[in-house]
Amino acid sequence: MDSTPVARRRPEPGSRLPLLDVLRGIAVLGTLAVNIWLFLPSAQDSAGAVRTVLDPLLNGKFYAMLAMMFGIGLALQYRSAAVGGRRWPGRHGWRQVLLLIEGALHTLLLFAWDVLMGYAVTALVVVWLLGRSARVRSAVMWTAFGVNLVVIGALTSLYFLVVPGEPTPEAIRGMREHDALFVEGAYPDQVAERAVSFLGTRTEILVAFPMVLFLFLLGVRLYRAGAFGDDERGRRIRGRLMVWGIGLGLPLCVLGGTVPELGMAHRYVFSGLLMLGYVGLTGWLLDRVRRAGRIVASLTAVGRTALSCYVLQNLLGSVVFYGWGLGLAGYLQGSEGYALDLGVAGAFGAITLVLVVGARWWTARYPRGPLESLGARLLTLVPERRGVDERPLS
Repeated sequence: MDSTPVARRRPEPGSRLPLLDVLRGIAVLGTLAVNIWLFLPSAQDSAGAVRTVLDPLLNGKFYAMLAMMFGIGLALQYRSAAVGGRRWPGRHGWRQVLLLIEGALHTLLLFAWDVLMGYAVTALVVVWLLGRSARVRSAVMWTAFGVNLVVIGALTSLYFLVVPGEPTPEAIRGMREHDALFVEGAYPDQVAERAVSFLGTRTEILVAFPMVLFLFLLGVRLYRAGAFGDDERGRRIRGRLMVWGIGLGLPLCVLGGTVPELGMAHRYVFSGLLMLGYVGLTGWLLDRVRRAGRIVASLTAVGRTALSCYVLQNLLGSVVFYGWGLGLAGYLQGSEGYALDLGVAGAFGAITLVLVVGARWWTARYPRGPLESLGARLLTLVPERRGVDERPLS
């Protein structure tokens, strides 16, 4: 058995980087752990002890991690195109348009709080920026960071200054009708509701755009700086990410999780810092475990089929919780504390098991996930101009 630590293996040219696949797997399953509560409209404001403890550790971290992983993926695609003599962006702009369409369909048909559309819009900008100089990308990255601080700082100040009033009877009635629709309603009625509220649920794309753009470009910078390499430089960078990300991010996220007025700052500022700590911690752990381990193999399989697993987890969540499926939301309606936590934890465990088993079975037979393969096949319909691109890789 090969006992060489995962993060220390040097991948062959053109091969996948094991650490990146594991991080994608963690991001997808972590997103499920956060989003699974959104399948319980009537319980979203209920918080048992377990959820209260986990919120500072989970909320917003995997949204940020997925964003950074998207940026790293674009950097890998840019390098592959340069090495293969293909012009940039080639089909990659169309790839993001396809992702935008997939996200819109996912929002309408399955899950109103989809993240794919926001990532696709950001990727269209980053695809263009990858063809510009490092100085231009750096200027855009830090400008986006500054804009995010200003926007979130302004919104946070408003939350401190404005005392929210009691909801009106009409608002309470509307929330109850909305809850009933998703607990007991038919699937076509839920699709119709998501269509009506489509623009409203997409507002997060605008609010989060500066942060997501920063994280995409940060991912590009970390990848090109060697943060995921198998050498001493990579381990040193990951060590710094772990120490600073957890050392600063964890206290801030605990603060953000306990002070309601800091909710926006928690999700859109503090979480990104703790996410970097998680990235460093994952690399540190992978330096010390065997690649053949079941946990690493399972996370790798989910990471290699990340898009398919992300969509499937929301499909399974709908089937498990909604009235047209197994109706778990109805059974848990009115539950509080540990009863609610245990019900949601059981659903999370069952969905995770399906994702892991399915991903491992699929990746043992096919190099790409089903949705990834479908997207790649559709992109082959777009003509691609060949020729040496003289832009540097940096």
